[in-house]
Amino acid sequence: METNSPFGEVIYSYSRAQAIADGVLVDLSQFQTIREHWITPVACTDTVWCSIEYAVQQHGKDFEGIMHDISVVAKLAIRRAAPGQAMIHFTVVIGRATKSLKLHIGPGDTAEPVLTIMLPHED
Repeated sequence: METNSPFGEVIYSYSRAQAIADGVLVDLSQFQTIREHWITPVACTDTVWCSIEYAVQQHGKDFEGIMHDISVVAKLAIRRAAPGQAMIHFTVVIGRATKSLKLHIGPGDTAEPVLTIMLPHED
């Protein structure tokens, strides 16, 4: 089989949709606050999601409030970032814990722009 890629055929790929279905990523676009803040789909890693759930369960916070805080702080970090920067680092309080996070903008499964919130050591 011929291919136009200099690397040959794709052997295996793992899509964003599969990662959400598997629970590796959590689709935050299910929250009204996220849809109000962002026009692109937003997801977070399962480790970030665990921090959010912990704040809700242990500290009486609500999901919408946490999504609002993350969105506002991320937008402020974007404004301070260099133009065209695809990875934005920021710090936000989730529950009672201060968390260092990073926001990545990149192509989704069909090359549309998507946002992913993760811990600094995650890819």
